[in-house]
Amino acid sequence: MRTPLCDLLGIEVPIIQAPMGGAAGPELAAAVSNAGGLGTLPLSWASPEEVTESVERMRGLTQKPFALNFLFNSPQEERVDAALAAGAPVVSLAWGDPAALIPRVRAAGAQVLVTVGTAAEARHAADSGADVIVAQGWEAGGHVWGTVATLALVPAVVDAVAPVPVVAAGGISDGHGLAAVLALGAAGAWVGTRFLAAEESSAHPEYRERLLAATEEDTFYGGLFDGGWADAPHRVLRNSTVDEWERGGSRQPGERPGEGEEVATRANGGAIPRYASSTPTAGMEGDIEAMSLWAGQGVGLVTRTQPAAEIVAELVGEAERVLAALP
Repeated sequence: MRTPLCDLLGIEVPIIQAPMGGAAGPELAAAVSNAGGLGTLPLSWASPEEVTESVERMRGLTQKPFALNFLFNSPQEERVDAALAAGAPVVSLAWGDPAALIPRVRAAGAQVLVTVGTAAEARHAADSGADVIVAQGWEAGGHVWGTVATLALVPAVVDAVAPVPVVAAGGISDGHGLAAVLALGAAGAWVGTRFLAAEESSAHPEYRERLLAATEEDTFYGGLFDGGWADAPHRVLRNSTVDEWERGGSRQPGERPGEGEEVATRANGGAIPRYASSTPTAGMEGDIEAMSLWAGQGVGLVTRTQPAAEIVAELVGEAERVLAALP
């Protein structure tokens, strides 16, 4: 299965692993790239030195293309410069206006992906020089930039930026979803929640178990887990923190039940308070269930832990069968 996205990025199949902060480390990203997709590392909070080390680490794990993701929730110029100096082949930008950074990325010979939530944002990114547009639908897990659902957003973005390739994101967890977004005009799929259950993911075992047990009805969208990142809507699994907040009258920050109390600790002993924007990862201890369990609405299709390469192969194989069965 090849699309123009594959030819542009030098990948074999039109699948990009979403940059899931905390859960997507070099092992997962390299496994996706080695399987023919595009693995992505989230580095929005890394130091420039850590960015350089991450590129070197990826070079030691894969000879295939990979991407580094940076969010405009803070200034990213130094990190992007470090990524480009280290030879990162693809840079992914999101959560703000990328126009000022795109020329810098392209001048260094790297390709740039920009995540958008509307057709107007897509046109602006394409006019600014983006090589690929990622249309993120409201069904997505983690932090969600826009409010339009994938089914409505993707064709609008495709029409707005043609012939720039569009990658669909949000709610895509199996081959049916991949086939569907290709039918909408997308050149590939951006997959997050399914890869959280990959063997190479750094997700905490209890987090993984809850993902596998969840249905499509079990997610919550809002701004509840705002500690460390305010005013950033997101989608998570419903849990005790969400339930207690709703029973308490859905109060504003400063008046929420249990606010400020420690629910878990990091591997280094650092405290994680309730309502923190913090991915549960291996080595954390405490009430993992009460933390921000990022997940998209496609979580009901995630039913088992698998190697990342097997996930890529299943997504592609199923999509090919679905498309072949169409009239």
